[in-house]
Amino acid sequence: MERKNAWKDYNEKDIKALEKLCTEYKDYLFKGKTEREGVKYIVEQAEKAGYKDIKTYIDGGKKLKAGDKVYAVNMGKMVVMFNIGTDPIEDGMNILGAHIDSPRMDIKQNPLYEDSDLAYLDTHYYGGIKKYQWVTLPLAIHGVFVKTDGTSVDFNIGEDDSDPVFCVTDILIHLAQAQMDKKAAKAVEGEDLDLLIASRPFTIGADEKASKSKKKDEKELVKKQVLSILEKKYGLKEEDFMSAELEVVPAGKPRDMGIDSSMIIAYGQDDKVCAFTSLKAMINVKKVKKTSCTLLVDKEEIGSVGATGMQSRFFENIVAELMALLPNKGKTPDDLRLRRCLSNSSMLSSDVSAGFDPLYASCFDKKNASYLGRGMVFNKFTGARGKSGSNDANAEYIGKLRGILEGNNVAYQTAELGKVDVGGGGTIAYILALYGMNVIDCGVAVLSMHAPWEVTSKADIYETEKGYEAFLREA
Repeated sequence: MERKNAWKDYNEKDIKALEKLCTEYKDYLFKGKTEREGVKYIVEQAEKAGYKDIKTYIDGGKKLKAGDKVYAVNMGKMVVMFNIGTDPIEDGMNILGAHIDSPRMDIKQNPLYEDSDLAYLDTHYYGGIKKYQWVTLPLAIHGVFVKTDGTSVDFNIGEDDSDPVFCVTDILIHLAQAQMDKKAAKAVEGEDLDLLIASRPFTIGADEKASKSKKKDEKELVKKQVLSILEKKYGLKEEDFMSAELEVVPAGKPRDMGIDSSMIIAYGQDDKVCAFTSLKAMINVKKVKKTSCTLLVDKEEIGSVGATGMQSRFFENIVAELMALLPNKGKTPDDLRLRRCLSNSSMLSSDVSAGFDPLYASCFDKKNASYLGRGMVFNKFTGARGKSGSNDANAEYIGKLRGILEGNNVAYQTAELGKVDVGGGGTIAYILALYGMNVIDCGVAVLSMHAPWEVTSKADIYETEKGYEAFLREA
């Protein structure tokens, strides 16, 4: 059952549409490297498409009707969109769910220090990474400082052509005998992923040199220089690191990859590629019978925990708010309507899959792997080894989805995440499945997943967006 390469069927119209979509996608990747930045981008696009903040309906006492489009944001790092359909909400929704966080390094709360005339920021890596991949790369810092008076300062250094960048250093090969003898997991330790940020000492003025505290003032002058820049440019003090969220990510723009420009190489494609295609599908599908929903969440890379992760009650609470704004012709209690809505819903847990890499063929079952260029990928189940931690979609649901995709000429394939005993992984699918709804993992194949730079096929991005649109219209 080998699936055909989608490029073989494209005409000039397809190529033009594909390139337009991927140009927008690269723009989103660059502007939305962090969760906060991603939510800002998503809300901007949603509002341009006529979506309104659900708070305007709640605060204004207004009711929702078919055709209305609303969104809700949770703590600036999680967003959900609804397009109200003509069918009763109790009949369920068609849901696309992706995550907008990606593996990275976070700056600690007490991070700034100087050693041997070099200034560093101490970091704590986030999500599953190969630590050795993050050394000697040009890195950028994105995030926000929040002061004690509640004012916030956006922070982004390393992306503009005129910006400096940062890096984690590595030992030269001539002195690396002990390092080279270590296993890859230990070659670079987590505590060694400190970010080199400065080396120039602060210039002490004549009045300071003459002061009695000259010796004290001359200590840690590189650190003092960093603090001076932060104060002059941003109005920040060292204590403000305590209430900051700063993420260290690869610096630079997404690029076309390959002599044929058929692929994209960029940071954070897991899972921003599925978040973007879900957003585009949600915006492009205008009228629906079943209410459609796109849910873009945080913290998936560390277990979907916390107030902005899928395990929080945010989604359930917002659907309850939605219920209260919609007609209740049968006078059914709203809590029962909520349960019926969620259990009757269908979902695509929109997350990436491991693309088959011929250089690491021993990790894959070739008959059950996803391939770049062969369309959107379905993973019937995820989990590890004996399906531990899995969501396992039923055959009836998969059959229905196949009919929808084939009826809309969408290229698709099925896969597992590597050989049975090699490893595995999970998504947010199992959490939504707890409500009793039909859920399956579905997304884009990625090479070098969780590396600082990941690779996708433009054809798969195009086919996945088409597939998401078909799902929202017809599931």
